[in-house]
Amino acid sequence: MTWLIPPVLVAIVAVVMIALHRVAPVGQVLPDPLNYAVGLPIMLAGLALTLSASRRFRRVETEIHTFRRPGRLVSDGPFAFSRNPMYLGFAVALLGFAVKLNALSTLPLVLAFVLAAQFWYIPFEERTAARVFGEEYQAYKNRTRRWF
Repeated sequence: MTWLIPPVLVAIVAVVMIALHRVAPVGQVLPDPLNYAVGLPIMLAGLALTLSASRRFRRVETEIHTFRRPGRLVSDGPFAFSRNPMYLGFAVALLGFAVKLNALSTLPLVLAFVLAAQFWYIPFEERTAARVFGEEYQAYKNRTRRWF
């Protein structure tokens, strides 16, 4: 399933969140219209983090696709405080979207994305990075947290 790259999964999760919001909007996260005032800034902050990290990959001309071999180890910019700022940004954006939609029924989907990242995407990337970058990656891994 190498076609199911993180942005595709985020899009699928967002569509399912919208469907759940329309079909089974169980419980409110916040009173209206506070959900917009809180949800939108959270969503935008997550997207900004993801875009910042992705721009960093483009600047150093390394592979961004999860299931392809990376060309360079990126350890500066947002990668200095998180080994996975793109996943963190996606998760924060989905959380903000759930708050904006204002249905508690959408929150488990945010968790589903985090679990997919934690147990599928990230382990794959870490094995690849260890194989490609060896001790340099191990040193980076030792000094930088996985999420934040």
